[in-house]
Amino acid sequence: MAWVFLELIVKSMALEQARTYSSSLPIGEEVPPLPLKDGVFRCLGQLYDCLLTEVHERCKKGIGLAKRLNSSLGFFCHDLLSVIDPRQVFELVALYINKFTGICQAPLHECKLSFLQIICDHELYVEMPGREPSERNYLSTVLVQELFMTWDHDDVVQRLKASRILVVLMCKHEFDARYQKVEDKLYIAQLYFPLIGLILDEMPVFYNLSTTQKRDVLICALQIIRNLDDMSLTKAWQQSVARTRLFFKLLEECLVLFEFKKATEGLSTAPPSVTAEGDGLFSPKYSDLLSPAVHEYINEASRQENRVMPENGYLWQRLSPQISSPSQPYSLREALAQAHSSRMGASSRAMRESLHPILRQKLELWEENLSASVSLQVLEIVEKFSEAASIHSIATDYLKLDCITAIVMACLSRNQPVAFWKAFLPVFNNLFNRHGGTLMVRENDRFLKQVAFYLLRLAVFRNESIRRRAVIGLQILIRNSFYNFQSTARLRVMLTITLSELMSDIQVTQMRSDGCMEESGEIGRLRKSLVELAQENIAHDRLRECSISISALDAVTEGSRENRWRWGEVREVSMALLRALDAGTEHALLGPMLGVDKYAAAESYHSLAWAYAHVPDLHIMWLLHLCDAHQEMQSWAEAAQCAVAVAGVIMQALVGRSDAVWGKEHVDALKKICPMVSDLLTSDSLAAEVEGYGASKLTVDSAVKYLQLANKLFSQAELFHFCAGILELIIPVYKSRYAYGQLAKCHTSLTGIYEAILDQESSPIPFIDATYYRVGFYGECLGKLNKKEYVYREARDVRLGDIMEKLSHIYESKLDGDHTLHIIPDSRHVNADELQPGVCYLQITSVDPVMEDEDLESRKERVASHLSASIRARVFDHFLFDTPFTKNGKTQGGLEDQWKRRTVLETEGSFPALVNRLLVVKSQSREFSPIENAIGMIETRTAALRNELEEPRSSEGDQLPRLQSLQRILQGSVAVQVNSGVLGVCTAFLSGEPATRLRSQELQQLIAALLEFMAVCKRAIRVHSRLIGEEDQDFHSQLVNGFQSLTAELSHYIPAILSEL
Repeated sequence: MAWVFLELIVKSMALEQARTYSSSLPIGEEVPPLPLKDGVFRCLGQLYDCLLTEVHERCKKGIGLAKRLNSSLGFFCHDLLSVIDPRQVFELVALYINKFTGICQAPLHECKLSFLQIICDHELYVEMPGREPSERNYLSTVLVQELFMTWDHDDVVQRLKASRILVVLMCKHEFDARYQKVEDKLYIAQLYFPLIGLILDEMPVFYNLSTTQKRDVLICALQIIRNLDDMSLTKAWQQSVARTRLFFKLLEECLVLFEFKKATEGLSTAPPSVTAEGDGLFSPKYSDLLSPAVHEYINEASRQENRVMPENGYLWQRLSPQISSPSQPYSLREALAQAHSSRMGASSRAMRESLHPILRQKLELWEENLSASVSLQVLEIVEKFSEAASIHSIATDYLKLDCITAIVMACLSRNQPVAFWKAFLPVFNNLFNRHGGTLMVRENDRFLKQVAFYLLRLAVFRNESIRRRAVIGLQILIRNSFYNFQSTARLRVMLTITLSELMSDIQVTQMRSDGCMEESGEIGRLRKSLVELAQENIAHDRLRECSISISALDAVTEGSRENRWRWGEVREVSMALLRALDAGTEHALLGPMLGVDKYAAAESYHSLAWAYAHVPDLHIMWLLHLCDAHQEMQSWAEAAQCAVAVAGVIMQALVGRSDAVWGKEHVDALKKICPMVSDLLTSDSLAAEVEGYGASKLTVDSAVKYLQLANKLFSQAELFHFCAGILELIIPVYKSRYAYGQLAKCHTSLTGIYEAILDQESSPIPFIDATYYRVGFYGECLGKLNKKEYVYREARDVRLGDIMEKLSHIYESKLDGDHTLHIIPDSRHVNADELQPGVCYLQITSVDPVMEDEDLESRKERVASHLSASIRARVFDHFLFDTPFTKNGKTQGGLEDQWKRRTVLETEGSFPALVNRLLVVKSQSREFSPIENAIGMIETRTAALRNELEEPRSSEGDQLPRLQSLQRILQGSVAVQVNSGVLGVCTAFLSGEPATRLRSQELQQLIAALLEFMAVCKRAIRVHSRLIGEEDQDFHSQLVNGFQSLTAELSHYIPAILSEL
């Protein structure tokens, strides 16, 4: 019955107050508080203390009567605040707080929270004074301290109650019509701002709260900060760097916990690692209780009339689309309140799915708006902090501005609405205008790289407004690069790296209706954005659209009129990014064929390597992928060239830093081995260190490692000339380190290499390191290959039939049922317009490499043995093939009608290259008449014999030409059974009508060639007689008889031959 007596005391005081002031108080003025005499207040305090003791003792026993008595005391103090001097009531409140101080029992703590909740519900709570004249609101001070102490307890229920008390109060203040002025809101915010200070002092207390409680606390904290003035915020940031960091940690938590993630179809799917009941970072919605920040108000605002509930308790599941039935909940608040009350303990997802679809949509819209509001407020705080930091009026790390970088990254990494991006870009521009020099330094590489990544990610969005803002954001980065570094080299490296990472984060390809792969819409939009990046004509319109000054891209430093912004260099950045994008897209489109078409796979890796050539790490990575692909194909020379290219990148970096034993001459020597060593690695690119990337990881040991790999692979390809050059680059390293053991091994290897070279050049069987084939592609279904020619480099044992079979298998697997593949069997000229549509054609021709000093206009037939024996470096970029034809349209005819077309091809690079095939960039043809062919055939045989006779002699045992080689050539020249070649020439051109058609000069050249041929044959037979033993006498007799018979036959056409021989 205590509440009866307490209420009687209050009412009696109220009557006395009315009696005292009723006659003297002017109309309209408030009744002043009743002054209590000390004796009366002392008696009142003693009674109050006795009741407090009773509450204290009964709470220890867990008796429910104590809670009711505690509420009576709370309402007693609540009512006294309206009657007597508030400071006298504060004495009673202080007595209560002191009585319960240091007690951690849950019932007692619950009573204390209930007591404060009742008191703070007073209508004049905001206007209450402090206990001392110089102090502010005493009740708010006590409340803030007690709430924080509650959050530090282990009792989850009490922590939840404390957070809800705060939410209730903040909402009441926000919607109280008496406190809508700016100064009123500021006063209220300043009352609660110490709570944020307590949280910053003891962050573990905040982190121990559940997700629901954190959201309640944070939404209140944001409300407090929103109503604070700039001076109060700046003062809070002036205390210490650590405290400022913690403040922004709280803002990061706001972005994380209030991020809106669009619900999936029917809200029935979620990340596999997170359940809907989870309370973790990736919880699908804001709370297990659906709406944490206003949940208390949902209950308060819901209708309380009694309703007849169905048996299953799920009334709102059967709402009509109009939601118009008076017996059904028609508001979101009401439906949520019913859902919570009827399904206590159910999961968040279950309660959401029980809502009517329209109400569920309303709930998602509310949550999305809340998320947007939180993000925009955080952005506003960042703008204020940036402005304060620009004049150094706060405590922060001015070397890195880590508070700004962390919160900006938290904003960019979350799902944000369009409204946020519209507000973000001006803030982003101001941020870099004020602090660009700090944000672009190497210490902020991680921040800058992440900003670049998310801007490129936004450039993929379907929303045109967001995509265009991403382009402007990238241009702002480029502008700051010009302003601070006068160059974009380092930023280009960073953008290329982030683009590489983005390619693994977005969908690159998609399936067409016909089952083929094509590039995705995301890639198309990204390409469009990168093109717009360099379009000068639209830049000003886009800046206006984003509410940014048209001079935002001007990079004019203080005290100078020069604008460092250069659109030409921006276009270079755009083109570099587009090359990387195209290379990555082509590689992804090739995906299923990587294991089938090894040539295209190698070209794809090569394209990626060159697209990322200005980023050493990525360049090396793709070159090594290419090297591995070549080793799988056993293309040893190409794999070795990849290893040389990697070593070249490292050597260039080391030479650029001047911290190696090599110089520019060594790099030039390496380029002679591999002409395709990248020239794109400028000093700026090599110096453009980015966190996790950069030339600092490239060392002499890594260069030696890849040079040794190249030496091993060239040895497997038997290209020993290259091995010698590579070892000569390794030797200076070991000399500088006085590594005599390694030097000995290198010189031993050099000895073996030079001996191998001598063996190749002295072998009677000419050494051929590879075979080469020209392949022409014709047909629309071949895509980019249509009407292009390539030269393929294959192993020396690959014949024409082998490569025909291989390429047929590759391209037949690429064709659908509507197209067929046809191999053109000869090397005639192909008119693409005359080919059948729907058919893909491959023309495959064997070609020969051309020496540097070779006379391509010579009519002589080309002999592989002569060419191979005289080749040293075996680096080729010109190739030729001969095509026989006749003027009557036939391929073959008699000697008198047989023409020859010699085609010389020039490739895009030189073999051996980083790839197995090179594009033909130039093709020239030269036709030889029948008589030129005949003379050329005879001169070729003459030259072959003379070459054997004049071969240099290196030792006593080698004083005479090699017998076996000489016998083979003689047998093909003068033996009776094969002499139809020379006799055929005489028959075709020196008898009958053909002889009359020859010009005098041509006739004399033919006769001179025949006479020289026979003279050399005679000399060769004499040399042969000195070389042979008894076992070869019969063969020698056959050669002599064949020579005499041939001389007799030729004398019919050239009588002077008898006197000449």
